[in-house]
Amino acid sequence: MSGIHRAAAEGFSRSAEAYERGRPEYPEAAIAYLVELVRPGATVLDLAAGTGKLTRPLVAAGLRVVAVEPVAEMRSALPGALEGTAEAIPLGDGSVDAVTVGQAFHWFDGDAALAEIARVLRPGGLLALVWNRRVDEDPVNGAIEELIAPYRADTPAHRGGAWRTSFERTSAFTPLEEATFEHLVVQDADGLEARVGSISFIASLDSAERAGVLERARAIAGDGEITVPYRTEVLTCRHV
Repeated sequence: MSGIHRAAAEGFSRSAEAYERGRPEYPEAAIAYLVELVRPGATVLDLAAGTGKLTRPLVAAGLRVVAVEPVAEMRSALPGALEGTAEAIPLGDGSVDAVTVGQAFHWFDGDAALAEIARVLRPGGLLALVWNRRVDEDPVNGAIEELIAPYRADTPAHRGGAWRTSFERTSAFTPLEEATFEHLVVQDADGLEARVGSISFIASLDSAERAGVLERARAIAGDGEITVPYRTEVLTCRHV
């Protein structure tokens, strides 16, 4: 897994099962929005596909999807996925109509990734970046953030915005356009434990410290169910 950030390589290799159980799906409205931007039956590369959270609804919408994922443990949850990274995509030039990236672009070497994405995209092809973001001002999310923030260190994250700079430098894509969708996710203690446990820098902790964090995550949910508000962001541009 050379070339992958250590926190991603180690954390996601440990947390594939938790990722599948705890990470929210994408709202139907966001998927419909994406599908409307590509032609029916288009060939789509789902890059850094993880366990297939974005791959599966795109396939269900009738698109031909090629999933690429570098972490073997994640890839094993997604039959047919190819091994590869954003900086070394195992596809030919101009071979896809669209590229989607769910919860992952902030992990990439942005300049190298955009060059590779431009290589595999046909002219006019769509690049779509999708994130389910916890709504910071919500009290539940505030409690989650208080729990995990001491462990974040310098781990790449969407919230920092550093990933945007590669788009400012590239001439291969049109400017990013953004659409947002509200997304309420109901979870119990098991679900919230899996959600927190799927975070790369939490999964990378030693077992004793990780267990303590996960027990505190369960306490946030208590004995019932809680609603965790997300805002799904879909950022799109076209290959020129």
